[in-house]
Parts: sequence; C-alpha cells; structure tokens
Amino acid sequence: MAGMTSEQGLDAVPRGMKFRTLANQLREQIATGRWSIGDRLPTEHELAKTYEVGINTVRRAVNLLIEESLVRRRQGSGTFVLAVPGDSLQRRFIGVLVPSTSYFYPKVIEGIERVLSAAGVRVILSSSEYDLDIEAEQTRQLLQSGVDGLLLVPNLHLMDKPTQYFEGLPDLPVPYVLIERRPPDPAPDDATPYVCTNHQGGAYAAVRHLMELGHRRIGHLGRHRTGTADAVLAGFDQALADFGLPVIPAVNRRHEEWFPDDLAEYTQTCVDNDVTAVFCLGDRDASALVLHARRLGLEVPGDFAIVAYDDEVADLGEIPLTAVSPPKAEVGALAADLLLRRLAQGETTPIPQVQLQPRLVIRASCGAAARTQL
Repeated sequence: MAGMTSEQGLDAVPRGMKFRTLANQLREQIATGRWSIGDRLPTEHELAKTYEVGINTVRRAVNLLIEESLVRRRQGSGTFVLAVPGDSLQRRFIGVLVPSTSYFYPKVIEGIERVLSAAGVRVILSSSEYDLDIEAEQTRQLLQSGVDGLLLVPNLHLMDKPTQYFEGLPDLPVPYVLIERRPPDPAPDDATPYVCTNHQGGAYAAVRHLMELGHRRIGHLGRHRTGTADAVLAGFDQALADFGLPVIPAVNRRHEEWFPDDLAEYTQTCVDNDVTAVFCLGDRDASALVLHARRLGLEVPGDFAIVAYDDEVADLGEIPLTAVSPPKAEVGALAADLLLRRLAQGETTPIPQVQLQPRLVIRASCGAAARTQL
C-alpha cells in the first residue's frame, strides 16, 4: 500500500491531531479510488505499520470515517468502504480574519496554519487593519467566497457597543470560533465559542513576581485602545489591591502611543515618586524605558526593574526583558482544532470556551529586588 510515513509528515503533526490527519489521508485514498466501495481496508495493524503510528491513532481515525458513514466494521471480517466522500476536509476552506498580520498575530496565524495544513484544510487569510469598516467587508467577502468556517479576531476595543457584535454572531451561516476575544459581560448560558489568553492573569502574575522580589512601589505604563489593554490594566489593578500595594496615579498611565518625550517624562516621574519597578504593556515601550532610565543614571535592574507584556522582542535588547509571554501559537492551533471538530461533528459538538494562561519568562530586567527589603 502506498502511504505517507511519519518522516513524510505524520511525525511532525501536533499531538492530538495525528488521528485527524490520518483520517484525512484515508479519506483522500478512498476519494481518489485507492479503495472502492465494498473494498476492505488494511487491518489496523497494517495501517499502523504503514503510517508509523500507534494502534490507538489508527482506531480513532477509522472511527471518524465510521461516524461519517464512509466505512463500516464487520465483526470478524474487517473494515469496508461504504461510500466515497463527496466533501472531504481536503476540499474545505477556513476563513481567518485578524486585525493585523504583524506583531502579535504572526504566531497566532502560524498555529492556525499548522493545524489546518495537517488536516488538509486550506486557509483564506484576511486582515481588518484595525478598521471596523474593513472588518465588516472582509467578513462579507470571506462568506461570499464559500468558506466552511471562520476564525475571527474582531476589533471589539474599537466598537462603541461590542455587545451588538455578539448579538449578530448567531446569524453567521457557518461555524466559527473567536480568537483572543470573548463577550465582555456574558450571560451564564452564553454560547460564544472562543479561545483566549488570560491577559488579566498574566498582568497579575507580573505584579506578583515584582512584589515577591521586594518591590512595593510599582508603576504601570500601558496603552489605550488595544485588544489586551483593558484586561492587562484590570490584572494590574487587582494585583495592587490583593497584595496591599499603593496605587500611585502619577505612574499608572496609559497612552494610545508613547513618544520619546512622554517616556522621558514618565521615567523622571517614577524617580520623583520612588518607584522601583514598572510593568509595561509592550516590549518596545519597555525597551525604550530601559534607555530613558539609564539616561537618568539608573541601573536596570540594579535600581529600576522592568517587566514587559507580549514577549515578541523582549529577549533582543542589551538587557533582555523579563516578560509575560502569551501562548499565541497555541491559541491559534487550539482554535483551529476546535473549529475542525465543530465542522466534523456539527451541532452535537460542545461549545468550546477556553482560556490559556500565559507564562512569565524571567530574564535580566527584573533583578533589582535583591537589594530591596522584603
């Protein structure tokens, strides 16, 4: 039997997706006439040897084909082809709409494409460019192109009434999963499928880390009108309250964009208020803050600790930044996998509402606490 070995692809498939990938390959073999209706498939042991996977992977793949009424097991005889697939996953298209194809989202897209490619599903990628009108038009075009499902990152932070967006989601004619977005105030029975990072928890963990290192006066250099800004601020504020740390309004500030003069003034304000650590939303602003602190004679991390949020370029500076690292690729991959399940199982699929915890990656920029009191 001609088949794909692990060296040709299955070995690189993410764990949990191998059986789906194998099912797609078997489905394609049936569709292209390798086995005709009435033919017996190779035994599970033969398939496992050919594709270099475990028996359980083969069994799960065959079970998928049984659920689709493509094959049938006959006790003591084997597994036989019942039908030729008319709409295999190989012919399916998934529309992906993100706000941008730079900075935060390349890793998300990478995770999506890895899973969908392994399943033989094609991707149509669109960007809204952080524009609500473009977002609406791109969504319309994706649906007109005949996509079978949607992975969506809506610009909720730009909407005056984001709840209206969620009210319209049930009218979509295809299955969908939201990425890094969820209803702001959901009802207990909300049925919006999503996969998100716990951005609030990530900010909370950053403040906890600084507090445990001995810092008591901590500032937040944040942003307005980004998809994560409000959740990050909420986590920072909750951590200050829970750990009994002082709120210092002069250094808890957010701008839509931080310019060099703003950062210079902010750094001086930190010095004037005896602030010893700052939590920054964004690696680039955090890296710039390092330079401004050094211009004032502060050692980073000796006098001034910095923790960033995003971990896109946090490790590239002269002083590598400790950073909260959202699991971007994992979010994209899981959302794609869950959408595939919705496509395969239809309305019987449980609604996925998943939140992943980011990691705190410790680097050089937060070591000042060794010289502070606990």
